[in-house]
Amino acid sequence: MNHIISFLKSSLQPLLISGVALAMLCVVGTPLSAQAQTSLYRQLEIGSTGSDVSVLQTFLAQQPNIYPQGLVTGYFGPLTKAAVMNFQARNNISAIGRVGPETLSIINAQVANGMIGGADVSAPIIGNLNATTNNNTATVTWNTNEPAHGVLYYSSTPFTMYEQGRGVIISGSTASSDSSLRYSQNITVSGLQRNTTYYYLAYATDALGNVNITWPTTFLTTY
Repeated sequence: MNHIISFLKSSLQPLLISGVALAMLCVVGTPLSAQAQTSLYRQLEIGSTGSDVSVLQTFLAQQPNIYPQGLVTGYFGPLTKAAVMNFQARNNISAIGRVGPETLSIINAQVANGMIGGADVSAPIIGNLNATTNNNTATVTWNTNEPAHGVLYYSSTPFTMYEQGRGVIISGSTASSDSSLRYSQNITVSGLQRNTTYYYLAYATDALGNVNITWPTTFLTTY
């Protein structure tokens, strides 16, 4: 599916991942099923990531009046929330923008009736995310279940995130090993401040452009 959009970043409400939210979420690099998803198996909301979010987005994008942007990013942001609200209103569900039990059941029933296309929506699964630090450097490693290009995002302040195109725009600095697709990533950043907490996340893109990111988490440099 070729999605052509006109996107104004200023029109989006940014999603601010605060330190409080981080403490509550505690879901960093949690592996998902390695099988290609064709239905939803968990409740989804703002901030959710994974191949099941891609399935949700692909499903919603088949109805342009519900999801006109048609973005398949694997990240549940404000545009996806708005599309879910449109779907809920169309199906006489309370339009809260969260995929709860009732919405989950209706979507899966429609998917089972053949209302989703056969496009590859399987985002790379990120696992074994780990960071080691000293006083001014940090090395972050992770694995994916398929070859993927990896980028590390890091910042001394909480991230803001926006959906755009087939990916997610994230504030902060970035580092990557190279442009190769690989199963494992090992990225070192330098020039960090001593005894400072940094937010970081892993961003993986496979050969077909499917995207997955981890929840932001933190590391602390030493003295």
